[in-house]
Amino acid sequence: MAAARPTSSPSGALCRQLLLTLTILTFACDACKKVTLHVPSKLDAEKFVGRVNLKECFKSANLIRSSDPDFQILEDGSVYTTNAILLSSEKRNFTILLSNTENQEEKKILVLLEHQTKVLKKSHSKEKVLRRAKRRWAPIPCSVMENSLGPFPLFLQQIQSDTAQNYTIYYSIRGPGVDREPKNLFYVERDSGNLFCTRPVDREEYESFELIAFATTPDGYTPELPLPLVIKIEDENDNYPIFTEKTYIFKVAENSRVGSTVGQVCATDKDEPDTMHTRLKYSILAQLPASPTLFSMHPTTGVITTSSSQLDRELIDKYQLKIKVQDMDGQYFGLQTTSTCIIHIEDVNDNLPMFTRTSYVTSVEENTINVEILRVTVEDKDLINTANWRANYTILKGNENGNFKIVTDPKTNEGILCVVKSLNYEERQQVNLQIGVINEAPYSREVSSRSAMSTAAVTVNVKNQDEGPECSPALQTVRIKENVPVRTTSNGYKAYDPETSSSSGIRYKKLKDPKEWITVDENSGSITIIKSLDREAENIKNGIYNVTVLATDKVGRTCTGTLGIILEDVNDNGPSIPKETVIICKTVMSSTEIVAVDPDEPINGPPFDFSLDSASDSDVQRTWRLTKINDTAARLSYQNDPPFGSYIVPIKVTDRLGQSLVTPLNVILCDCVTENDCTSRVSPRTGNGEVKLGTWAILAILLGIALLFCILFTLVCGVSQAAKQPKVFPEDLAQQNLIVSNTEAPGDDKVYCTDGFTTHIVGSSAQGVCGTVGSGVKTGGQETIELVKGGHQTLEMSQGAGHHHTLESSRGGGQHTLDSGRGGHVETDNCRYTYSEWHNYTQSHLGEKVQLCNQDDNHKHAQDYVLTYNYEGKGSVAGSVGCCSEQEEEDGLEFLDHLEPKFKTLAEACIKR
Repeated sequence: MAAARPTSSPSGALCRQLLLTLTILTFACDACKKVTLHVPSKLDAEKFVGRVNLKECFKSANLIRSSDPDFQILEDGSVYTTNAILLSSEKRNFTILLSNTENQEEKKILVLLEHQTKVLKKSHSKEKVLRRAKRRWAPIPCSVMENSLGPFPLFLQQIQSDTAQNYTIYYSIRGPGVDREPKNLFYVERDSGNLFCTRPVDREEYESFELIAFATTPDGYTPELPLPLVIKIEDENDNYPIFTEKTYIFKVAENSRVGSTVGQVCATDKDEPDTMHTRLKYSILAQLPASPTLFSMHPTTGVITTSSSQLDRELIDKYQLKIKVQDMDGQYFGLQTTSTCIIHIEDVNDNLPMFTRTSYVTSVEENTINVEILRVTVEDKDLINTANWRANYTILKGNENGNFKIVTDPKTNEGILCVVKSLNYEERQQVNLQIGVINEAPYSREVSSRSAMSTAAVTVNVKNQDEGPECSPALQTVRIKENVPVRTTSNGYKAYDPETSSSSGIRYKKLKDPKEWITVDENSGSITIIKSLDREAENIKNGIYNVTVLATDKVGRTCTGTLGIILEDVNDNGPSIPKETVIICKTVMSSTEIVAVDPDEPINGPPFDFSLDSASDSDVQRTWRLTKINDTAARLSYQNDPPFGSYIVPIKVTDRLGQSLVTPLNVILCDCVTENDCTSRVSPRTGNGEVKLGTWAILAILLGIALLFCILFTLVCGVSQAAKQPKVFPEDLAQQNLIVSNTEAPGDDKVYCTDGFTTHIVGSSAQGVCGTVGSGVKTGGQETIELVKGGHQTLEMSQGAGHHHTLESSRGGGQHTLDSGRGGHVETDNCRYTYSEWHNYTQSHLGEKVQLCNQDDNHKHAQDYVLTYNYEGKGSVAGSVGCCSEQEEEDGLEFLDHLEPKFKTLAEACIKR
């Protein structure tokens, strides 16, 4: 089918062209820039169109707007569409407005949108013909019936271009159903433009198809724009409505009101919505049990409601409905489906529990507790093991003394009556009870004529029991004055036999008598005083002395009671002063208060009379004075300015009945401000103060003692360690022990001592008393003193040829040999000087010599301190005087490598030998 467009007059087209040109020129006059964007004829919403350089026109713009609402301009100059646009003409324009709100400056950019059709370069005549034939082609939308029976191919419509009047036009289509799935469903005849459908279509799978039709000449020229073609699939009622569930299960309470909602069913239909094919209607086909009809269903919503209030779970607890849904609004030719709905009736407490009997009789022995005496049963039609069925029992009457209680057996729902407090046959032989029962859940119906509680009567007969003696009341009292004569008798505790209400035949025994003041008569229970009673004795509270008594009958049954002896007070105690020592700070006060107490009853107590004892000496009377303050206190003050010290003041206090007591009060006159000052320090003025040390003083003393012990322990350890270990040379001294010689003048052979050295006399078999290593060897008028490195050493004398002497070191294990001039006679002398003499002499002289080192201007050693000796050769009678020549080998001279700086020169001299 062809769509012919109306022919427009040339004058109208010319007017429109002129108007467009005028508009463009108007905007171009004000615009600072003109931009042309080439776009297709159809633009989708939110589609990128192009980009405009805004900075070239206005760099400081803070507000960007578009004159055309179909376009949106971003800050970077990007142009987007806001709506889908179909350009009806070849050109469209709009303006971009740039403004600065601060300086009110505004500029414009003109944007031209152009689209072009492909034009074949033909002859001038053919172009004129094509311009005259160019018209819009718009076919009428068509449709296809769903599940059509054909015949196929089924003709749908014809598409035709107006240009086919002058040229040969070929038609073609593309899109879903043609070259996309489902492929080959539609095709068009190339020459005629007839559109066909090749097979049935399911609307539930494809609702419509959007195709694109093309019209072209044999040489490929497209005189028409692509033509959108929509083919709609018409719905057919080919789908049954389906319930969302196969079986619906609902619950509703019994006795519900009419119109109560039970539940809602729902069905779906795949046919086209909002058509008769999907307009559903619900209904109930059947109800089981059928009578009476209790439910109804809304035809449109599928809501099931109650149509009667006669739902009774106790009669029928479940109903089954057969329900139907039908499309075409329920018309007879509509498609329908059925389902099942099961409705459970929920229980409510609409039935009261009822006793199976109206009266019960039971019995119980007296003096028994926590025993079950009766079980009662009830009947309830409500659902078992629910709150509507479970019973709550209560005792309505007859249990005023609390002897009974009734509970529910959770398994059987029976009521269990128990005795929780013993009954006394002598007091009551029969008890009548009234019990009631209700459910845990409240009753759902209104209580009218009959009561909401079922009741029953229970008669309890109390059985007699031979009980034995009864100690009642448990506490009995008797009054006795304190200090009554010994062997005084009084009534005691009395028990009785409840059967005979008599005390005959009952024996008594004392169980507890804390102070052993009384005895109890075995037959009568009377008491006898065996010690003096004292109301003010220890552990007597409120003047009552308790004695525990055991009563026993003939058959050995017992009971226990307490006899409270109320001790009546007598005036047997004089008032006393509890605080026997008082302090008077003489610098700030001249008196002190004293308070007296009386352990007797108030009737035998205050007011008290205070006075100085008349038997006291006259100094007390002259020095002290008493002034009464109130009934129990007085003020003691001094007079005649007594000196500091401690005073004994006897004070006599008399109660209202004349009973008195003298208390020797120790009064301390102290030079203090507060009493604590006097008690915390020693004051010589008090006469007999005691020395008291504070906490910090005691800690200081202990710390000093501990420090002394530490020092003593350190000294003991040092002495013991020195005794155990041999004496050694300090490293700095050990490296300085060189052989000293060049004593030219003859003299006595001496052995000298230095700190840390033990002296040995060559030729002596015993250790020298000086205690350091060293020996003096006298050979032909030359004296050599040798100091040897090592600890404790032993000098052994060898009586061999050449008088060869060996000095062995017990520490290092090495041997040192002294050759006495190669066969010369060695003379020894005992150590004449003590260690202290040698130490005092050498320390000062040796210190002076050491200080001479490095004392000259050039920082050189003094010439008379360090001398260099040459090796004198073998065979010398006197031997070498070099420091290293005394030993034939160089063993034991490793210390030369570690000499201190001041001995470096001497060491070098020894090495150069």
